[in-house]
Amino acid sequence: MDYWVFVENLYNTTFTLFFFVLMCLMFYIGVRGYRAKNSYGGISSILCGVCYLIFGYYNSVVGFFTYPFMGFMVWWIFMILVANLIFTTIIRVDVKKMRGETDSGEAEVKKDSILRRYIRKMTLENPYKDDIPFRMELIRKSFHLSGFLLLIAFFGFLALPPLTSLVNDGIINMIQQLEPSYNFIWGDLITYPFVFGDFQAVVELTMFALIGALAFAIISDIIRIVWGPEYSIFNFLTKSMLRNKEKNAAGPQIYIITGFIFSYMLYMAGIIHIFVFFAGILIACLSDASAAIIGKKYGKHKVILRNEEVKSVEGFVAGVVVAYIIGFVFVGPVYALMGAFIFFLTDYLPAVTADNILNPIFIPIGIQFLVFLLGLPIGWF
Repeated sequence: MDYWVFVENLYNTTFTLFFFVLMCLMFYIGVRGYRAKNSYGGISSILCGVCYLIFGYYNSVVGFFTYPFMGFMVWWIFMILVANLIFTTIIRVDVKKMRGETDSGEAEVKKDSILRRYIRKMTLENPYKDDIPFRMELIRKSFHLSGFLLLIAFFGFLALPPLTSLVNDGIINMIQQLEPSYNFIWGDLITYPFVFGDFQAVVELTMFALIGALAFAIISDIIRIVWGPEYSIFNFLTKSMLRNKEKNAAGPQIYIITGFIFSYMLYMAGIIHIFVFFAGILIACLSDASAAIIGKKYGKHKVILRNEEVKSVEGFVAGVVVAYIIGFVFVGPVYALMGAFIFFLTDYLPAVTADNILNPIFIPIGIQFLVFLLGLPIGWF
């Protein structure tokens, strides 16, 4: 076997194993959460584990990336692991020091470093809340704007070309300047799979961004669940306020990124249309955020759901209207109805599974199924 073929297979196998390890960990976390009577988080985490099993199988058979991008991803995952290990070590050392110190007055506490204030917040009070303030809800839901970043990464914006195309062109320029080093580490430069402005680079690099984001978020989240929230670098950077649903379970960012990857994988496999994909994920992002924010700020007419969660009619109307508008823009007025309907079902008639993972998976699948049944063109007519 050629040496570089061996290297490619080694990276691909390592990347596949990454998903299978995530699968096992999420099954463990899901069972742990379910036994701790967090059925919502437990079942949602197990569902993520099922998705990672599918991702691992897909990568082993089809492959998410061409070489050397699966190698780039393996090194990215390794760097994230190292960064989390360093952060965890720093926290452990600081926690031991704080335990050995005598109680400080209020003035001394105010002089503490940002890291120490963070540790105190995570350890001296319960970081998991039943309800969170409106301001924190805004911060949490701002992460849903990642759908727009994905849109710009794939399509660009006005005169701006797709960000992933710019990244690919930048990589080509860089490796041409560093050709001897590239040849030594990754093989002959001629084997680089893309050229300037290559659309396939846009497709693969968009998936690269999604899986890279998942790796960053999930490694930190697993550490939060297993060791404690103070050890999570993601929790530290985002200053997030955790909800009880996230105790012994993955956070909502894991669910939504996993759903994105699943649906985008279906696009890469030729099963769903790219406009259907973007309609689905933007409905999942913006409709959910609109429903939560409007409901929390202006909701006066309460609705008790099957899982005893309390939402509002105002939030429901906001979410469904935004879902239809997004669907109308991307897939047309008929298919937009399906997107809004599925959003209604997953967000307002939930059982025990996070809508953050159900929406980005089932909305694109539902719309594409209607496309198959009706055969109408995607868009306006």
